[in-house]
Amino acid sequence: MSLKPSKKILFWVKMAVFAALVAYIGHVLRQQRFDWAVVQRQLRSVTYPELWASALLLLTPINWGFEALKWQILLRRVEPTGFWGAYRGVLAGVSLGFALPAQLGDTAGRVLSLRSGERGGAIGASLVSGGMQFYVALVFGTIAWAHHLTIAPERDNLAGRWLLLGLAVLSAGGVAFGLVRHRLVRWLEIRPGLSRFASYWNVAGQYNDSEIGLALCAAALRYLIFSIQFYLAMRLIGIDLPVRISASGIGLVFLVKTLTPAFNLLSDLGVREAASLWVFAPFDVPAPVLLTATLTLWVANVLTPVLVGLIWVWKLKWSVHDHS
Repeated sequence: MSLKPSKKILFWVKMAVFAALVAYIGHVLRQQRFDWAVVQRQLRSVTYPELWASALLLLTPINWGFEALKWQILLRRVEPTGFWGAYRGVLAGVSLGFALPAQLGDTAGRVLSLRSGERGGAIGASLVSGGMQFYVALVFGTIAWAHHLTIAPERDNLAGRWLLLGLAVLSAGGVAFGLVRHRLVRWLEIRPGLSRFASYWNVAGQYNDSEIGLALCAAALRYLIFSIQFYLAMRLIGIDLPVRISASGIGLVFLVKTLTPAFNLLSDLGVREAASLWVFAPFDVPAPVLLTATLTLWVANVLTPVLVGLIWVWKLKWSVHDHS
């Protein structure tokens, strides 16, 4: 099966990004060889590691619970469902996203979990959900970068300030988009060649301000829980940076992870690793220790839900008729 030119370009862009990430991680590890003795010594220095580990694991279902709550709120316009039904759909999407391109797998898992065949509206709701999480990461990432420039003076240069301006403009653009979303959807409906995709984005114009606000709150709370988990993983491995440095660094790692295209949740791991190595480089955190912390977070917050979600993947309705 041959790919369309646009898909080929996207494929090679992702390949180039992934290769660059692997090369950067390799470059850092050549400078700081992965020494298990360093990691073990760091682990032995941790006080009450079982408490950090327990808190990290206990927050995992809460993290994905807020994602399920967001999905439940947005799904009301397509097919009202209970919280646990939304949770099952989210976990099925996480599992499929492990093997398929992340957004495709995530959307497929959620859509195929529905009882009805309203695929168009469900796909649109899934895109809105992903867009909200993207926007939350963008806003907090902008704040994190502004603070990072004050604690890492070597990065407070012209390029860094232009990046801050660009992030601030994009953040403000999200507010503007929310204010004109109804008119934008109506405009798209009448554009030649685009009307056939109307079922995907019509749902975006159906949400009222209250629903948008509730879903954004769920997205922000999920972001907060995920950030706390990152901090817990760092403390579990013995990385004890000041909270303000950790918070801004975590915000930047999530921003880079959000902006960087990844094949699936497995290659997403490389994005987080490379971003963490670059972000925390000014604070002299040993690379092997930092990589161990990010891998621990990935196992707790991604791999574990993927394994649980496999239960619901087997129960998906693989044949769906669209009634939209």
